[in-house]
Amino acid sequence: MNFKLVFESGAPVLIGVFLSLVGMSIVTWCLIVWRSMQLFKAKKRNHEAYHAFWKAENLNTAEMSMKVIDAPVSELALHAITANRQFADMQQKMLSASLPKSDFLEREIRYGMTRILNRYDTGLSVLASVGSTAPFIGLLGTVWGIYHALEGISKAGQMSIAAVAGPIGEALVATAVGLFVAIPAVLAYNYFARKNKVLSRRMNEFAHDLHVYLINVKD
Repeated sequence: MNFKLVFESGAPVLIGVFLSLVGMSIVTWCLIVWRSMQLFKAKKRNHEAYHAFWKAENLNTAEMSMKVIDAPVSELALHAITANRQFADMQQKMLSASLPKSDFLEREIRYGMTRILNRYDTGLSVLASVGSTAPFIGLLGTVWGIYHALEGISKAGQMSIAAVAGPIGEALVATAVGLFVAIPAVLAYNYFARKNKVLSRRMNEFAHDLHVYLINVKD
C-alpha cells in the first residue's frame, strides 16, 4: 500500500478519512498510555494509603499520613475527616448538617467518592466514540474511493484488471485502517471500564469501614 500515492492522487474525501483515522488513532493510544499509568498509580498508592490509615495510632496520625500519600483513598479519607470535624459547626449553616451525624457523614463520603471516581471516567466516552465510528469512517473512505476510482477509469476509457485493482485496492485499505483504529479503542474501553469497577468496589469497601469508624470515634 502506497500511502504517498493516496495523498498525491486520492480524492479529498479519502485523504480526509485517512487523516481523521490517523488523528483518532493518536488520541486513542495517548489515552491508553495515560489511563494505564493513572490506574497503575492509583492501585499502588491506594494500597499504601489503606494500610497507612488503619495502622495509624489515632485519627490525627492517620490524617497526617493521608496528606503525604497522593491516592484516591487518601483524598476520600481527608474529605471525610474534615466533614466529621466540622459537623458541629456546620449544623447552624448547612441544611445537610441538620441530618443525624451518621447520615451527614454518609452523604459527604458518597459525594467525595463520586467526585473522585468521576475523574477515572475521563476518556472512556472518547474511546467508545472511536470504537463505534472508526469502522464507518473507514467504510465511507472506501465507498468514496471506489466511486472516485471508477469515475476516473470511465473517463479514461480503460477497463482492465490492472487499471481497476490499484485505485480500488487503495480505497479498500480505508476500511482496514478504520478497523485497525477501532479495535484497540474497543478493547481499551472494556479494559478500563472493568478496572474502574474494581476501583469503585474497593473504594466502596473503604468508604463503608471509614463511615463506621468515624461514627464511633470520639472527637
